[in-house]
Amino acid sequence: MTPRKRLVGLGAFALASSLVLTACGGGGGDDTGDGGASTGIVTVGNGEPQNPIIPTMTNETFGSKVTSNIFAGLVYYDAEGVVHNEVAESIESDDNQVWTITLKDGWEFSDGTPVTAQSFVDAWNYGAYGPNAQNLSYFFEPIEGFADVQVPTDDAGEPTGEDPAADTLSGLEVVSDTEFTATLSQPESDFPLRLGYSAFYPLPESFFDDPEAFGEDPIGNGPYVLENWEHNSLIELRPNETYAGEREVQNGGVDLVAYTDEDSAYNDLLDGNLDIVTNVPASAFGTFEDELGDRAVNQPAAVIQVINVPEYNEKLKGEAGLLRRQAISMAIDREAITETVFSGSRTPATDFTSPVINGWSEDLEGNEVLDYNPEEAKALWDEAEAIEPWGDEPLYIASNADSDHQSWIDPTCNGIRDTLGIDCEFDAYPTFDEFLDARDNEEIKGLFRGGWQADYPAMSNFLGPIYGTGAGSNDMGYSSEEFDAKLKEANGESDPDTAIELYKEAQTILFQDLPGIPLWYNNATGGWSEAVDNVVFGWDSDPILYQVTKSE
Repeated sequence: MTPRKRLVGLGAFALASSLVLTACGGGGGDDTGDGGASTGIVTVGNGEPQNPIIPTMTNETFGSKVTSNIFAGLVYYDAEGVVHNEVAESIESDDNQVWTITLKDGWEFSDGTPVTAQSFVDAWNYGAYGPNAQNLSYFFEPIEGFADVQVPTDDAGEPTGEDPAADTLSGLEVVSDTEFTATLSQPESDFPLRLGYSAFYPLPESFFDDPEAFGEDPIGNGPYVLENWEHNSLIELRPNETYAGEREVQNGGVDLVAYTDEDSAYNDLLDGNLDIVTNVPASAFGTFEDELGDRAVNQPAAVIQVINVPEYNEKLKGEAGLLRRQAISMAIDREAITETVFSGSRTPATDFTSPVINGWSEDLEGNEVLDYNPEEAKALWDEAEAIEPWGDEPLYIASNADSDHQSWIDPTCNGIRDTLGIDCEFDAYPTFDEFLDARDNEEIKGLFRGGWQADYPAMSNFLGPIYGTGAGSNDMGYSSEEFDAKLKEANGESDPDTAIELYKEAQTILFQDLPGIPLWYNNATGGWSEAVDNVVFGWDSDPILYQVTKSE
């Protein structure tokens, strides 16, 4: 495709790189009856965010339910994954490399200060600057000058103690209060598609005065404001009177209720004490659609589950380590687990992306390693044993115990134990944030669960942020020059069909290295109470909260 000027919005970009999903809705609650907003407070099962509520620090689902509702980006994604302009009036480029971004007039943060081009440029520069240690800094890598704002390292990858060469991205330039430009290091045709993700949200001036205080009491420009945060208990979101966009709130607010197990949340839903659950527990997979009827959702979503292999695990490195990774993968009976544990609400993985994303394939070179093949698995393990014996230590699979992951880890371990002749155990962390902290501090003593809910609907989002060298969600420490180069080539390709083939080639490299072992794709499985109406679960498995209605 010849590069040309394009306007993003009103479906102009409309997910040329994404398959549109059909969302489910319904419910039995009363709304106002006159087409106006309802006034009831909608209660939603959630958990405690891992980090302060700063957009570039939030890369997990509990925190993202807050950021996505209290901030507004240049664009947003509707329930079907279609891109709509939000703060942006237009996003244009003649060459897919220099992008001119024009803002709509009249936008304000909830403290009354204006949302300007500077609000975006300052926020992006803060997120990209290495010493600020933001989880989502990787998303700014395509912008010119990214390398200059990173912490210098030596040949071994260790910090030198020197300051970065620059403190702002050279590719960002404010033209006026309502216009700025973003110059990329190479043409990237899907750059506008990414701009609805939280890494690209704007920040008010007050953030830079005291980022720590802001993280506890954030000020956004989205449809809601964060009114109260009782840690490990409750986050109260209320309508933002200054919001100027299309996502008009149709309720009196949302209470995100922290649960430490999904069964409790689901039982509260059945008892009428909770309005929405976003993840049905494994114990109810076989019954929830009968129990909830048309208030149940079970639809494809852009979510994948994997077992990640930390690169610091010496027993899983080198030639023997790669054989062990392959053996472990082939010892897992994905078909049996998705049918018996998940009642068919999961689909065995055949790649590293998702079936709802354009470019997904079940015929990738190397993906036979995902087939259940106990004989080959044992042969690979024995080959590794001849190189370096495993010993008596169990193989641990780590995850949080405040969700129902033990339900699939136990049969996964049973298969590994029976096939490979080694012990396998669930390494349980009491809460999700404790698990994430152990993962981030490289304290995991074996493998660990990894789940990815797409930030934007494209193949690149399932690959770069997780497996790119130094990427914000590359929790394994994986690094491959070959993969990085192929990913960069794919990102820079203007023709969507050619880009898809390059992303497939990038995945063959992942199948050769297995930094993560794909397990299955998730359906969005959730439900709502009779007290609410207009409930829709989106392409990414999250409910669209601003349009839910509930009477007092």
